[in-house]
Amino acid sequence: MRIAFLLVALHSIGLPMLGAEELVKGEAFSTAQGDELVAEYFRIETQRLADRTDALLSGFKTVADWEAQKPELRRQLFEMLGLDPLPAKTDLQPVVTGKTEHEEFTVERLHFQSSPGLYVTGNLYLPKGASGPLPTVLYVCGHSLVKKDGVAYGNKVGYQHHGAWYARNGYACLTIDTLQLGEIEGLHHGTYKEGMWWWHARGYTPAGVEAWNCIRALDYLETRSEVDKTRLGVTGRSGGGAYSWWIAALDERIKVAVPVAGITSLQNHVVDGCIEGHCDCMFQVNTYGWDYALVAALVAPRPLLIANTDKDGIFPLDGVVDVHRKVRKIYDLYGKPRNLGLNITEGPHEDTQELQTHEFVWFNRFLKQSESPIDKVAVKFFEPEQLRVFETLPADQRNTRIQEEFVPVAKHAVPTTKAEWDEMKQDWTSQLLKHSFGAWPEEVIPLEYAETAAEHNEIRWGYGSFLSQSPYRLPLYMTSKGGQGLESIREVRLIVLGEDDVAEFWFPFRLGQFDHVNINSNVKETPESVQASERFQKLLDEAWQPGVLNIYFTPRGVGLTAWTDDEKQRTHIRRRFALLGQTDDSARVWDVRRAIQAVRSIPQLTDKPIVLSASGQAAGWALYASLFEAPLAYLNLTDLPPTHREGPIFLNVSRLMEVPQAVAIASERTRVTLRFTRPVNKSDWEFATAVDGLLGKREHAGLTVVNNSEKE
Repeated sequence: MRIAFLLVALHSIGLPMLGAEELVKGEAFSTAQGDELVAEYFRIETQRLADRTDALLSGFKTVADWEAQKPELRRQLFEMLGLDPLPAKTDLQPVVTGKTEHEEFTVERLHFQSSPGLYVTGNLYLPKGASGPLPTVLYVCGHSLVKKDGVAYGNKVGYQHHGAWYARNGYACLTIDTLQLGEIEGLHHGTYKEGMWWWHARGYTPAGVEAWNCIRALDYLETRSEVDKTRLGVTGRSGGGAYSWWIAALDERIKVAVPVAGITSLQNHVVDGCIEGHCDCMFQVNTYGWDYALVAALVAPRPLLIANTDKDGIFPLDGVVDVHRKVRKIYDLYGKPRNLGLNITEGPHEDTQELQTHEFVWFNRFLKQSESPIDKVAVKFFEPEQLRVFETLPADQRNTRIQEEFVPVAKHAVPTTKAEWDEMKQDWTSQLLKHSFGAWPEEVIPLEYAETAAEHNEIRWGYGSFLSQSPYRLPLYMTSKGGQGLESIREVRLIVLGEDDVAEFWFPFRLGQFDHVNINSNVKETPESVQASERFQKLLDEAWQPGVLNIYFTPRGVGLTAWTDDEKQRTHIRRRFALLGQTDDSARVWDVRRAIQAVRSIPQLTDKPIVLSASGQAAGWALYASLFEAPLAYLNLTDLPPTHREGPIFLNVSRLMEVPQAVAIASERTRVTLRFTRPVNKSDWEFATAVDGLLGKREHAGLTVVNNSEKE
């Protein structure tokens, strides 16, 4: 919590404030605000992934090439939906709770359990008088809230007109509720609205639950004698359009697919801001950095109609056309361009009759081999009560807590031998690089480190900067005892500051509330300045220690590179990171790594021991950065969270390991001290302390836990 008054001190003795003076190669340190920087970063990263996807799809020259790669791509999609390994296919326990009659068809009100206690409610529309197994459509609903007097009837009620049309035209149609808006009200809004960032750490997305429910819905349909298992199709609109993509890409039992307003490009979502109109169910955990044309490609060469309107604000036309253009390359490989269609009608994001007409034509063509004209419109015939499945919700339901259970977290016993530990450690490290830090740059840009320094009142004040990752040039603020230069430094203390460290006082100093601060702490007498003086004096005390260089570092999104103060926008910034296969925390770990590299790049400091210190969330960034750099002298971590549920958040990390496992790895390489100023449970750190004991006494490594809290 010291960087703000250090900035003032630097400015007061003539050193440049951030963005104020020429520093590197005649160019100013970036004057862009934090939100502009992160927007530029998103543009760069989005283009990188878009280009990579385009190059991949363009690189297949034969069907054999594509078919050889497709199984691994499909496996990756299963994994990114939390479905690798696939859950056990347990007894569906289907129950028909009642029937609703129409003169042309019957509606069965039913439920099944995709996993024990995970209920799927639905309506099965069956035409009257039909003979033989029927072509069948799985209809997956979009976001349509149907609720009366506190009773949820499910979004199947809002989309009933689709099922009715199919039944009136000779199809069986199973319309299923989704998790968020079903009769049992689950949750799609974990990161969108509820602050459940641990979903990313767990590798959980409700899109995975929806995909799993669709897989089990096909399993159920295969048990029905009315259903032709060789003629199964899927469609849905908006959220249902997205789920149609998942099941069509994952399960080749789907022979024909018509996703409606359910997909667009990464460019639209991240750069153009469409993510702000979508909840979490629309996205896989994008571990492998896919653009969405790869999802579409997995449907090829089966008949696929991409349907949308031309004025859809959350699935823009340019992105939809881009997906179609890229996936067409795969259909052309198969020599089946007729199996890929693009249907664009006029209108906003609405379920229009015009869109439905083309949907119906596509299914007639490919499931019934019929080109008969569409002579009936889709009509809603029933009141919500007539389609309700449950009178009383089941007591054993898991729908409302499935996010806690769907993706299992890692559980590791303490190793009993060093060989066992070595195997665990190596596996975790490699898995972290693949599944949590896979978005780190493959090509590392030069640091281009530059520094300005001056001495005042026997203290050397320094200001350096380095390139971490385009467009981020990040600052280092330095203090040491003056008169001897960097050659006299015997120890470097690199202090990583987090948002909590700077939030309390950063902006008053940044905006210049103090018009003067001098090194003797004679400050303008205001309450704010007195408080700052006390903090400033503590920094001065540290600066007076002979042979010690103190370096204060803020990674991206912290301090002067912080993005907007608007909480809603900050939420969507964090969600954008995840769509790019990373998190803001994993990017900050990279920044800490680069800060360590920058320090070591200074000729006078190359061989000097580095003590890396941080607290709270920043302690997590420092911990993980230390695992991927040459060993440090010390790692001092204060109030490190014991689990990734509390942070920091890295994609999939809780599926692999937890914070104590990372501490154990670090403490084998360096001396690690965990300090706690709040109550701490010793049991949280038993794994790390047990491994430390297993490894025995080491000269330059080991773990120490210091509890300064009032109670344990």
